[in-house]
Amino acid sequence: MPFVNKKQDFFESEEGVLAAGILAAMADSSAYNTAPSYSSNTETYPDNLIPFIDKHMNYLKSYPSVDPQKYLANLRLITKIKKTI
Repeated sequence: MPFVNKKQDFFESEEGVLAAGILAAMADSSAYNTAPSYSSNTETYPDNLIPFIDKHMNYLKSYPSVDPQKYLANLRLITKIKKTI
């Protein structure tokens, strides 16, 4: 089970650090909708709001078959705030 060991250290891996940096840049930018979303986990998130970065890093760790580069590219497209004229 090489995937289990690989993804257990996802947050510390080069791939994980790069993904966290991209997510942080997106969260800092006003060009993306990165509002926190609801979480039922009141132990970790007492206000029931999971931050944008935590939500997507947890997803990437939970699904080892997902390509982080493609996931982040799609996430950029989905969360991009479109300017209206």
